[in-house]
Amino acid sequence: ILTRLSTWWFDQLADLGRSHFVSADPADFPEQARSRELASRSMLVRRADRVDAECVVRGYLAGSGWAEYQRSGSVCGHALPDGLREADRLPEPIFTPSTKAEVGHDENISRDQLAEMVGADLARQLEGRSIDLYNEGARRAEAVGLILADTKFEFGFIDGALAVIDEVLTPDSSRFWDGETYEPGSSPQSFDKQFVRDFVSAAGWNREPPAPILPDEVINGTRDRYVVAFERLTGRPWEASA
Repeated sequence: ILTRLSTWWFDQLADLGRSHFVSADPADFPEQARSRELASRSMLVRRADRVDAECVVRGYLAGSGWAEYQRSGSVCGHALPDGLREADRLPEPIFTPSTKAEVGHDENISRDQLAEMVGADLARQLEGRSIDLYNEGARRAEAVGLILADTKFEFGFIDGALAVIDEVLTPDSSRFWDGETYEPGSSPQSFDKQFVRDFVSAAGWNREPPAPILPDEVINGTRDRYVVAFERLTGRPWEASA
């Protein structure tokens, strides 16, 4: 699901700048990798030198952003209006980068901290590209009755040019809410990995290994939500999408 949806998004967003995506058709892969087993599960990409930051854009107040706002009235250095509720739409999308930890957990950082890490010019490029991609994703989601609450992008350099890499606007990297039932001040119906987050939180997991074993109903329920997101965004039935 994630590979097919990312493939679709890379095609849709091609006008917004370079990506590492080349093809998801095994016929285009190197000869030793042309396997039916890789169909819909892999893609051919250009090698990139990764920027070690995660580029998060938030259009709504949710998750760690909501928790930080309750404590401080701001999110990653962005001062926000008083009196916002969980799931409220923000006055405008905000760029809230985080570290990309090889071990342990990513940590939210401010734009100034990002500039110290990667340089002011690159930090501005990352913010601009991320906001543009989010806005286009949000526009397309809204057209099919979904709300793109927030999302995460990753970038790298290919032949000296900045390119979006990894996955794009999937239920693993984004919060998708149902626009019809959305109501600020409550936890919206979602088509993403929030179902898993809720389960492990209720299980009391401290986010240290080992993680709780997911029961079949959580696995299947998560997959069902991902399929809904795929079908609504692409307009394609899942089983016919191979």
